[in-house]
This record gives sequence, structure tokens and C-alpha cells, in this order.
Amino acid sequence: MWLKEKIRVAAGDGVADVLIKNGRVVDVFSGQIEKKDVAIFGGTIIGFGGYRAREIIDVKGDFLCPGFIDGHVHIESSMVTIPEFAQTVLPHGTTTVVIDPHEIANILGAKGIQFMAESARGVPFNVFVMLPSCVPATHMETAGATLKANDLKPFFREPWAIGLAEMMNFPGVISGNLEVLKKIKMAKGKRMDGHAPMLSGKGLYAYLTAGIRSDHECTTLKEAKEKLKNGMWIMIREGTTAKNLRDLIPLVNLKNSRRFFFVTDDRHPKELLEKGHINSMVKDAIRWGLDPILAIQMATLNTAEYFRLDDFGAIAPGYRADMVSFDHLGRFRIKKVFKDGMLVAEDGKMLPSLITKTKIPRIKETIRIKSFKKEAFLLRSDIPFAKVIQLIPGQIITQKSVKKIVLKDGVAYPNIEEDILKIVVIERHQATGNIGMGFVQGFGLKKGAIGSSVAHDSHNLVMVGTNDPDILKAAMTIKEMKGGLVVVSEEKILASLALPIAGLMSEAPISKVNCQLKTLHHAAKNLGCKIPDPFMTLSFLSLPVIPELKITDKGLVDVHQFKFVPLFGED
Repeated sequence: MWLKEKIRVAAGDGVADVLIKNGRVVDVFSGQIEKKDVAIFGGTIIGFGGYRAREIIDVKGDFLCPGFIDGHVHIESSMVTIPEFAQTVLPHGTTTVVIDPHEIANILGAKGIQFMAESARGVPFNVFVMLPSCVPATHMETAGATLKANDLKPFFREPWAIGLAEMMNFPGVISGNLEVLKKIKMAKGKRMDGHAPMLSGKGLYAYLTAGIRSDHECTTLKEAKEKLKNGMWIMIREGTTAKNLRDLIPLVNLKNSRRFFFVTDDRHPKELLEKGHINSMVKDAIRWGLDPILAIQMATLNTAEYFRLDDFGAIAPGYRADMVSFDHLGRFRIKKVFKDGMLVAEDGKMLPSLITKTKIPRIKETIRIKSFKKEAFLLRSDIPFAKVIQLIPGQIITQKSVKKIVLKDGVAYPNIEEDILKIVVIERHQATGNIGMGFVQGFGLKKGAIGSSVAHDSHNLVMVGTNDPDILKAAMTIKEMKGGLVVVSEEKILASLALPIAGLMSEAPISKVNCQLKTLHHAAKNLGCKIPDPFMTLSFLSLPVIPELKITDKGLVDVHQFKFVPLFGED
């Protein structure tokens, strides 16, 4: 009966809920822009032109385009809950996100997925879930949970579960790992996202043969070209640390643009608040030469069509009335945001009546580590050379190098003059006592230490520092906070941010989280740190599926060889 009523009103026999007048509508199907009125009924666009309506909103010649869709995001990386995230990105024009909750799933398993789904209830925001495919990401680290195909199966019955998230274990796909193939078979008929940095040639062919159809790990034109011509949709990523937009935009043209869409993957509060979300990618793509219509398609229709969200991503009859008004194709300043035909944000702010106070489900304490003495962090060696993780600015990939280190009485120490610092990973889920230790170059710290419970993907504790006492103090402080970020010097806490929700997210508003992050960054900078967002960089150093050299609670990992390697020695 509800559908019948929609059809009746669309046919002109009835009264629409809302008529948005005098908009220059961006038609993402034809690539044209046409001035017309948009009629909405029951949250759906029902037609254009002369309709009677209960409410009329005049956008006075502004452009109207579909609401933006983020095709791949880990909301946990924003360090705030879904309601807070939604209220942050809605004013920027994002009305839909496709999330991969594998961060919290690596800690809490199926309960983590359910937590994210329940957190989205009652929020004027579309949240779709790609079910985590790799929990744990690999056997080379200790995670808090294991999700097998049978654990994921019940979720596929949920309307919000639309596919299988990034298949990071591409070696498992290529080698025919039975559990991996079981997940792929179970997801047949739904989208399966990829995650295959630098995979090429026959290895790539094997990966694609499994039915995986996208990738967000392209960092060069050469890599993106090969994946594109072999049938992959290219997710162009612009996160806080991994920024690939400028490098990949030159590949997009009129002939191939429909195979690209935008994702943020991981963004911190500062960037969300100051730069924006998908709107910032559209604006930058236009600034770097992309046709504005193509950029808008990549932020809307392309994403919807990839995920088979058939009534999203366009301003057309039968589509969700999620729309954005903006002033100029070049400036791209967002003015109004409509969700299901309702005005929810204007001039960069949520309407006060729509700021939700959703009650977030409670999560038990998740930081479980043994008490350590500083002697536990001694690195004993009689070899004066060690493999060092070298940071690459603006990327989450690293380089492997061999450096001469400082040895005193058979103990290896950081070489502060050469910016070779100690990195320590402590297992935090089962209190096993596992400690992985190594060296990293690129942070620039001259004293003290920084630490975090956000460490992709298993989220063990990770610290980088100039000395063991400060590294130990950082770890114990994180435990006391039930998760979080910290800067320490001379065993004193200089700045901290508590993340009690699984050690990943705060219960505080994003403005407060951002303020605390600024204090953390300032404190780290005062210790000599030369990275703008050291905690985001730190969070990826224990991810053993991203080349080239990483470290977990079990040891140093050569990602290309996909095996543990000794810290000391030149080979």
C-alpha cells in the first residue's frame, strides 16, 4: 500500500512531502546539468517539476547532486562512535558509508560487528557493512578474536551486510587456503573487496579469478592501470596517512571513469573537521584537472553501482532523496544536506534538532597485558647491524634497510643521532607476555616515547621511543586508560587520549577528541617528532600485510616473503 501511495503521488495525484525548488540538478546518468524542481515523498525522489507539496525549500539556483558515498572506511580510525562520526561528515555531504569493522572485530569478533550495527540505529545516516574477511589478518600476530566462515554466515542475512570486506590475505587466496575459499564461496552473489598492494601478473590473475573486484591499495599509476585493465574497480583512497588521490587522478578519463570511486579508509578527527570527507576529494580532484561531473559520479553513482545499492547515488525517480546543494563547481562549498528528503545540515553544521544522543552499547575492558619490568625490553646482540623499518612520508608502506646500531655490553640501543628508535609491540588480548621489538627510522624523536592501542589490524600496544623506561611508562599508561594514545618523557605523561571503547574509540565528542589529539601532536613535536600525525603512522607499523617490513607481537615480518626474519644481521 505504501508503494501504491508513492506511485500515486508521483503520477501527480496527491501531495508531495517536500519540493526542492530552483536547483541546478547534476544528472549523473547523462552528465548534464538542468535547472528543475525535485519532488520527494516518503524519503524517495518521485519526480521533477510542478508538484504540490507540504513543504517548499528554495535552493535559489545552487547546484544539487546526490549525497556522497564513502566506499570503504574504518570508522574506528576516527576514534569516535558512529553517531558522532555521522554528525561530523553529514554537514560535508556524506550521507552513506560502507564500513569494514575489522578493527573492532579483531578485538571482539562477532560482538564487535554487532556493536557497530547497533550503534548506527536511529542515526540519520546510511551505514552498510562489508563483513571482515581476515580476522585475524594473518597468523603472524595475536588478535583478540577469530572469525571463520561459519561465524560470518548469520550476518549475511542482515539487510545492512552487503558483502565481504577487503581480502587482505591475498597469499591465502592464491594458495587456495580452504578457510579463505570457504568465505569467498559463502559471499558469492555479493561484492568482495580486494586488498592486494603491488600484486601483479599471474598472482593478480589468480586473485581476480576468485571473484574479487576492487582494490584500494593502488599507490602508482602503473599498478592502477594493470588492475583496471584486468577488471578491477579502483577505489581511490585519500586518508590521513595513505594519500593516493593526486597520483591516481591522471589515470581517470571519459572512457574509464565509471570504474573509479572515492574512499577514505582511515581519517583522523583533525582532517574530518578541518578538511572534510568525500567532499574534499571531489574538490581536490576538480582542482587537479578532473571534470566536475566525473568527480561527482565517482563520489555517488559509481560507488552505489559497484555495491549494487540500486536506489542510491542519483537524483532520479525511485532513488533515495539523499542530496547535497553546493554553490559552485570549482569552489564546491557545501550549503545544504538532505537525508531522505529531510534537511539535516546547513552551512557546515547539523541542525540542532537532529543532533542524536544515541545510547552506545557498553563494551567490557579489552586491554589485558602482563606487568613488565624495563629489563623485559632489553635487546641483546653481538651483531652491530639490524634491519630497520624505514618510514615513507605520506604512505603506509615502509622500506627495509640495514643499519649499523649502537651496541654496549651486548645490548642494542636506539641511535638517536641517526633517528633510529626502538619500536615495541606488546600483545594485549590474552596477556601472553609476547613482546616484539625492533628499530624504526623516520619519527625524529630526540627523547621520550609515544604509544598507542590503535595498531592495525590486531591492535596490540605499539610504542616508539628513545629509551626503555619511557616505553614501559607509555605501555602501562595505556593499560590504565583501558586503551588510548600517550606521549611520555622522563617517565612523566605529557599528553594522553583515553579510548575505552575496545581501545579504539572515545565516548567524547569529536571536537574534544581532536583537541586532545592536537595536544598529543604538540607534545610529540616538542620531543623532536617530525611527522604531522605520528599516531596514524604508528598505527600501521604492525600491519604485516602492507610491505615492506613490519613488526608484530611475534617479531619482525618481511611482508614480501610473508615470514618472520631475524632483527640482527645483514641478511
